[in-house]
Amino acid sequence: MTDTSSRLNIGSHDLPVSAELSRFMAGNWAASPLPAAARVPSYAVTPARRARLSARFPGERLLVPAGELAVRSNDADFRFRPHSAYAWLTGLTGEDQAGHVLVLEPSGPHGHEAVLYLRPRSSRANGNQEFFRDRRYGEFWVGRRPDLAEAERLTGIRCAHLDTLGEPPARHAATDPELAAALSELRLVKDAWEVDQLQLAVDHTAAGFEDVVRALPQALAHPRGERWIEGVFGLRARAEGNGTGYNTIAASGAHAGILHWIHNDGRLNRDELLLLDAGVETDTLYTADITRTLPLSGRFSPVQRQVYELVLAAQDAGIAALRPGASFGDFHRAGMRVIAEGLAEWGVLKNAEGDLHRRYSLCSSGHMLGLDVHDCAKARAETYLEGVLEEGQVLTVEPGLYLQPDDETLPAELRGVSVRIEDDLVITADGARLMSGALPRTVAGVEEWMGTLLDSAGA
Repeated sequence: MTDTSSRLNIGSHDLPVSAELSRFMAGNWAASPLPAAARVPSYAVTPARRARLSARFPGERLLVPAGELAVRSNDADFRFRPHSAYAWLTGLTGEDQAGHVLVLEPSGPHGHEAVLYLRPRSSRANGNQEFFRDRRYGEFWVGRRPDLAEAERLTGIRCAHLDTLGEPPARHAATDPELAAALSELRLVKDAWEVDQLQLAVDHTAAGFEDVVRALPQALAHPRGERWIEGVFGLRARAEGNGTGYNTIAASGAHAGILHWIHNDGRLNRDELLLLDAGVETDTLYTADITRTLPLSGRFSPVQRQVYELVLAAQDAGIAALRPGASFGDFHRAGMRVIAEGLAEWGVLKNAEGDLHRRYSLCSSGHMLGLDVHDCAKARAETYLEGVLEEGQVLTVEPGLYLQPDDETLPAELRGVSVRIEDDLVITADGARLMSGALPRTVAGVEEWMGTLLDSAGA
């Protein structure tokens, strides 16, 4: 019998296994194959993606790893999500992909053969104890992995055992800037299947925002109402998809002026606003990214309305600038012109010229969206930030005004009032389609929507 204990991921408090128990565990297991028809959802589109990458690097060996597990504490790992480029090329999105590597092996004068090196389902015979003892990879600890034949059927890719992965020279997606840039740039334009997945993420996110509004009475009563909001949205994200696409921002009052507020430990005040920035990630790992700023009383105060309507006007201007051939930065510049002019009209700025408005808007007002919330981030500037929009790209438009409570350049009534409005859009042949239109954006629309939901919840 083979001694495998030295290679197993065993906890410090696990009980030893006798030879008799090991023999007993090795036999009398019924066959349990995966369903014969099982395939990854993107099975039909991944070959074309790999072919496009192959064409960029003729004759070169390319490695695209899924990534490795990361320890949270002792023998407990963080939840694993495969690297987006790996998921895009293979269609594999599960937590069982840790350590796996897609290799494009040069084949012929120009092409490549894709080979997926993975850790297949472990045997239950010949003294192998992994399936019931290994806390990190054992089937009885973390779930069933496909065997090599099943993995080939799932993906349409030739599969080999991870232990056979050699180390000849290769471009490695984790360390090679040119390969990393190519993998981002190839994802800038979404195919129809991807747009459908993003729309699904948006639709689930809209449902999560509705859940949040219905839960506001309970959240207002809780000493950490922001945390209650985060939990309500997280339930929808886990029930409908893989989870949230990024850490939910549930920021009330002055917290809304902190761009990436994720502590979410504040109490809610009916007289203040709630800025909720959240997105559901589908099982195929595409995420939405939507922000709504909501009056916790159900009605905007005059000052809250003033700030909100300026941000909405900036967003409208940004959306109007979206079309194929427009510079990527055009929508941001259009929105910021509105913001600067509004601040000048309020007397906050002397005039709308220059960049002093950035004290109150802080950051750019949109980004590409897809498998990552800030998608295609490794793309070269000339193809993304300094590039032009193309039909099929999906992006956010999210201007904001962040008026800090201690900012003495502001009149007292504006201090501590922060608003962001963010929507997801796909570039079409003649403009852009609002994917998140199920959620209202106008003052009247938000108030009516909230009132209806709160009434249905018995609030």
